[in-house]
Amino acid sequence: MEGAKPYQTGERRRKLAAAVLGRDPRPAPRSPEETEPFDVVSGELLDVSPHLLIVETAAGEQRRLVIAPWATAWRGGTVAPADLPAGARIVVRALRGGTVAERIWADITRITGVIREVGGRRDLTVELDCGPHRRERSIVVPYRSSGRIRVRHPKLEPGYLFDAIGLLDQGTALAHLPATSQPPYRATAVPPPQATYGGNETGISGTAVWADLTDFADLPDVMEEGVMEKGVMEKGAAEKGVAYPMLEREDTGCGDAGVSCAGLPYLALGSLLRVRNVCDGRANVLPIVACGCLAGRFCDRCLECGTSPRGRIVELTASSYVALGGDLTKGCFNARVGLG
Repeated sequence: MEGAKPYQTGERRRKLAAAVLGRDPRPAPRSPEETEPFDVVSGELLDVSPHLLIVETAAGEQRRLVIAPWATAWRGGTVAPADLPAGARIVVRALRGGTVAERIWADITRITGVIREVGGRRDLTVELDCGPHRRERSIVVPYRSSGRIRVRHPKLEPGYLFDAIGLLDQGTALAHLPATSQPPYRATAVPPPQATYGGNETGISGTAVWADLTDFADLPDVMEEGVMEKGVMEKGAAEKGVAYPMLEREDTGCGDAGVSCAGLPYLALGSLLRVRNVCDGRANVLPIVACGCLAGRFCDRCLECGTSPRGRIVELTASSYVALGGDLTKGCFNARVGLG
């Protein structure tokens, strides 16, 4: 398929494999122990009152959501939903067909990368290499947050990994919470997997995390080509999809792909993954749309509802993560993934 983009060849491979093996290329139905994902609405907050918010989505659609009496919101800390500013970028976990808002995150961001440089004395500026397929980014660690960041990230030195959740304020990312404990090794010294995927397993357990949507830089190209099946990823629905560590470097153009301590199998772009939150059973089938080379370098655990095996096995967009029951300020949930 000369001249095709990696996503197109990945989609073609999946369909060819299904044809050769006699499988249905469509996602398998949910099992009895799996439940439907939450509805998620994301976009720019146009207006808000104590009882109603209006959101303009990336597709230009205006959505009106009733604010539940028990609803909570986060914007650098817990705030009343009615106090959110117009113009904020929000992600809403919604009920009743996406008409009732019960949890709102505003201007939240997550920056994950390899430390290149650290500057400043009180307020620190951390310059990060976010991988060959993502742009370099920087995050400011305000003095008031530096204590809790340094407790979980003791080595703010070039070559070590960094992962923080924060607030986007007028284009500047401000770190508020450490997303994980910093691995003790350098980014180039990821421990090898302790076990190898056997091929006959129904799934692999590990940690699911989320990434800022701006990190999925190639998603618009996927949408414009329309290479994903309707109902899995519709054109313009850039909030759906995952990044996965074990991809072929030649397919992705990512020389850092293929690294993970979780013993994951190699898959192709366009493959469908069934991702299940083992904490509450919510599951969804999502396409692999990006290389998760940075996720593969974290050999950490998630402590939500038990302790996960070591290794990040999938990285979701914020909307996909929330749909599966994740809390963006916590940064991970225990997950099990298998082929969709």
